[in-house]
Formats: sequence, structure tokens, C-alpha cells
Amino acid sequence: MIAASARALAAGDALGALKRVALRDDPPALALRGIAMAQLGEHPRARELLRRAARGFGAHEELARARCIVAEAEVALAVRDLSSSPRSLAAALSTLEAHADHANALQARLIEARRLLLLGRLDQAEAALALLNTHGLPPSLAAVAELTAAELALRSLRIEPARAALARAQEAAGRARVPALLAEVEEARSALDRPAARRFVAGAEQVLRLDEVATLLASDTLVIDACRRGLGIGATWRPLARRPVLFALARALAEAWPGDIDRETLIKCAFHARHSNESHRARLRVEIGRLRALVTELAHIDATARGFVLRPHGERAVVVLAPPIDGDQASLAALLADGAAWSTSALALALGASQRTVQRALVELEAAGRVRSIGQARTRRWLSPPLAGFTTILLLPASLQME
Repeated sequence: MIAASARALAAGDALGALKRVALRDDPPALALRGIAMAQLGEHPRARELLRRAARGFGAHEELARARCIVAEAEVALAVRDLSSSPRSLAAALSTLEAHADHANALQARLIEARRLLLLGRLDQAEAALALLNTHGLPPSLAAVAELTAAELALRSLRIEPARAALARAQEAAGRARVPALLAEVEEARSALDRPAARRFVAGAEQVLRLDEVATLLASDTLVIDACRRGLGIGATWRPLARRPVLFALARALAEAWPGDIDRETLIKCAFHARHSNESHRARLRVEIGRLRALVTELAHIDATARGFVLRPHGERAVVVLAPPIDGDQASLAALLADGAAWSTSALALALGASQRTVQRALVELEAAGRVRSIGQARTRRWLSPPLAGFTTILLLPASLQME
């Protein structure tokens, strides 16, 4: 019954797996029940069962206990619990490799790489993926590995490698014949055709797909990027994420290009002052000087009778690249768009903001009907609103092998 339940899980049949082990409380059955509950979207119950299974395995069954730790780590990733220490997963990985359990060792490495992607640590995620060897492994694991590689390529704006990885993922998912995995691949492929940003040129707005964004950023156009908070031309990049006043000035100048913008408007944009005074004007001169020094290789900022004007070198065009939705909560809405349930602490960690700031933004988004919450107190999770009025179920494409 244990072997039959494991085969059902590998095929994506969570209910069929539960039928065989639902009334058993031995550690292998608990582990299989935990994985099945995770595939059905019952993540708190899944974590409880997996922890019971890990405690139930004796000291001589460290391999089975390590598999339970890997399974729980994937459930934690599904509920966006990113605050846990990766040490336990690293210890489980060492145990799996010591026992030559290559499939589950790859699963553990994939979980860590996906966690790094969620946190925006692309260099570390790329290094983690470089250690993977999918040769000879089950197609479901190969599909997840290719999906992770595709997401890394998309976040790095390497569109053609992303398309190739998605094609390999679809081929592997077709061989695995797991419906949830096939749906995940299709969802990832559809992201290439959805709006990724908005381009503003001389007051005109245009919606761009991700490949069009990549083409724009690789051109010789001066781009003020409100998605990544910076500006640049081609490979030359000036980050301004930690200098919000300078970025606000740069964006205001770019939106007014090719004309100039008056000082009063710049003061309101940069300092959020309703009424300007001499101190504001003095501070504006200082900040414009700092911005001028920062972009000296890319453009000039000249004073005019009414304010300032941005003049890029070589008669280049100036483009403002903005997120597809407006507002300070755009990053939050983008994270929640994956359909998973996020905790407030995980959102704060992913955004690099304080938890209180994230809580205030979530309350505003909830009032506007753009997010919803489930649970209470510490168990509260945040999701995007369902498209058709019902709750979608996250099915983990897990291929954890349990014996």
C-alpha cells in the first residue's frame, strides 16, 4: 500500500494516494499523507503530518527523515514561509547525497534555488542552478528544474534562453503526465505574452511585453526604469533604489522631455511639499547637482528660465519604463499575482521593507479589493483575488520518492 500510494503521488493523483494510507499512522504513511495534503492545498495540515513523520523515524532511518525535511521545505516554499533557516535543508541535502539519493538531493537543491529566486538573489540562484545535473532523473524533476531555469532567465531579461527552457520544461512535463505540472508550465509560458511594463515617451503611453522590454533596455535609448528604480543606456546602469529623491527628479525630468519642467513641480515630486520655500529651492539645487554628477556620462541637466531640462548625449530618445500597474503597492500586487498565499513577514523579506510598512499597504490593497486574506493573527496569509470567484488550489509538482 505504501508503494502504491507513492506511485499515485508521483503521477499527481493525491486522492488516490490518500485512499491507500488515510487510516495509517506509521511514519511512512504519515509522510505520504503529508505530501498528498500539500498537493491538495492543505499546507498547515501537510506540515504537521510531515513533522510527525520525521519524529517517528528512528535514528537509524536518517534517510527517510531527510526526505521528510525536504518535503516540508517545499511546503514552506509554497506558503511563502521564507523566514526559516536553510540549515536544516542543507543538512538534509548532505544526508541524501551521502546515501546516493540523487533524485531527492536534486529536489532539495531546486527548493533552495527557487527560494533564492523569490528573494531576488539572482546571482546566488544562478550559482545554485549551475550545480544541478538533471541527466537520468525523473521527467517531473527535470521539468521543475527547467521551470526554475526559465524563471531565472526571465528575471534576468534573457528571453530566448527562457523560451528554450520553457520548451524543455513542456517536453519533460508531457513525459511526466502530471496535470498540475503541465498547468504550471503553461502558466509560465503565458507570462511571455502578458503586459510586463508601460513605456512613456513624450506623454504617449504604450504597453510592452517582456521581450519588448528586453529590446528597449538593450537599445541606445536613455531609459528611466521605474520597475527597478534606476536609469541607464544599454549596459550602462545607474541604480537609484536607495536614493528616492534623485530617482523622483530623474523621472520627472524624463516625463517632461523634450521640454523642461518648472522648479515648483520638481519640488513637489521630490520632497512632497505642498508649498515651496527658499529652503526647498536650495535643497533642489543640491539634489540636482548630485543627479547631474551621477548621470554625467549619459546626459546633461541644464537650467532653464523656469526650471531644468534633461538632454541625453547623442540626441538619444528618453523613455520612462513603469510597472504595468500604478501605485506604491505595485510590487506587492506583483508578488501576490503568483496565486500563492504569502505571509506578511515573507512579503517584507522579499521586498526588503519593514513588516509594518507591508501591513499598511496590504490593508489599502484589501480595501480596494485587489488582495484578500485568509486565517487570523499569525496564520493570516494574503492572496490575489480569485479570477472567477472561487479559490484556486496550488498543486505542488512534487516528485518526492518515499519508500
